[in-house]
Amino acid sequence: MSVKQKLNAYARLMRIDRPIGTLLLLWPCLMALILAAQGMPDIKVLIIFVCGVVVMRACGCIINDYADRKLDAHVERTQMRPLVSGEVSVKEALSLFVILGLVAFSLVLFLNTLVVKLSVVGIILTILYPFMKRVTNMPQMFLGIVWSWSIPMAYAAQLGYVPVEAWWLFAANWCWTVAYDTMYAMVDRDDDLKVGIKSTAILFGQYDRQWIGLFQLAALGCFMMAGWSAERGLFYALGLVTFVAFSSYQQWLIYGRERAPCFKAFLNNNWAGFALFVALSADYYM
Repeated sequence: MSVKQKLNAYARLMRIDRPIGTLLLLWPCLMALILAAQGMPDIKVLIIFVCGVVVMRACGCIINDYADRKLDAHVERTQMRPLVSGEVSVKEALSLFVILGLVAFSLVLFLNTLVVKLSVVGIILTILYPFMKRVTNMPQMFLGIVWSWSIPMAYAAQLGYVPVEAWWLFAANWCWTVAYDTMYAMVDRDDDLKVGIKSTAILFGQYDRQWIGLFQLAALGCFMMAGWSAERGLFYALGLVTFVAFSSYQQWLIYGRERAPCFKAFLNNNWAGFALFVALSADYYM
């Protein structure tokens, strides 16, 4: 294998070619920074967190593929992942994970002690998540914690402590993550049932759409409370209306429970997050 092919395999292992996960991590993180700073966050903190999101998402993908390497060959969507195809060895994958983990940890060393402590919890959660699919029917709920951990870290970096307002945003993102990752799990449900992978899509069964709707509604309520705590105004309210519109569209997409529309619904959440971020930014600057 040439150097170019190996680098391409590493890039696919880190999902550089599929930035959706990075974006879904980024929007709530940026919202937390803006809310904590009541406008423009500290530039150093902003750069560290943007870089941290990119690196930690790559770490999460690597450890996930390592944990699932013997199962991915049996799932239609994951059959060509680098660890399954043999393009990347287990030793190479774990080495890359350690290197990226050290890079992520070195970034937070430029911040305060509370952020460093929270980052240690974050990396432990990241390592544990892939194995939740073996022991619980609700791995999406654990992922919601992992995916939301940057929120208290962002507040801690900006303020030196984590106020109540942060936990409303944390709860909102947790509910939202469970909703959209259940849509994602609906894509793989038939394959997951065959190989024994657990998910909320399987747990919720015929009521999957209703449960997703409940989590979307709960996310909306918590986003509202986060905005109320921060005394946000009209533009943020318009962002919440847009979030409802995107959520309704996603419900329409998943109605038939077909793979392609369910995956499209999952991807559409990027625009819901972007809309909230833009609305919050506009609420401070316009």
